[in-house]
Amino acid sequence: MAGKRYSRQRELIYQYLMNSREHPTAEMVYRDLKPGNPSLSLGTVYRNLNLLADEGAITRMPYSVERYDANTTPHVHFRCHVCGSVHDMTYAYDAALNQKAQRECRHKIQTHSLTFEGVCEACHSLPMQAM
Repeated sequence: MAGKRYSRQRELIYQYLMNSREHPTAEMVYRDLKPGNPSLSLGTVYRNLNLLADEGAITRMPYSVERYDANTTPHVHFRCHVCGSVHDMTYAYDAALNQKAQRECRHKIQTHSLTFEGVCEACHSLPMQAM
């Protein structure tokens, strides 16, 4: 983790993200870390997530509720419309889309994100009245 001076809480938050496959919200990070870290505040979590995102150590995912991902390599996601969960997909990221899109516009394209949306496996298997 490069950038600002060392912070135990920032390192704790970063390690949590590195070990998570949930693409958690700031509230999820806080909820999971607070019991073992009584001095942790929600404001500290937000501040450190923003610092980590600004440094490029994590990716900010601006859905209706921001989620965060410690995997900063370009990859594809799936977001569930029912429960809001976000999952990594093994579908190959196509870096050539940047060049294809660049030919279509005058903007300076640097990167793109690809998110498939629908109903996740867990929600899809729920009985209709539960949804």
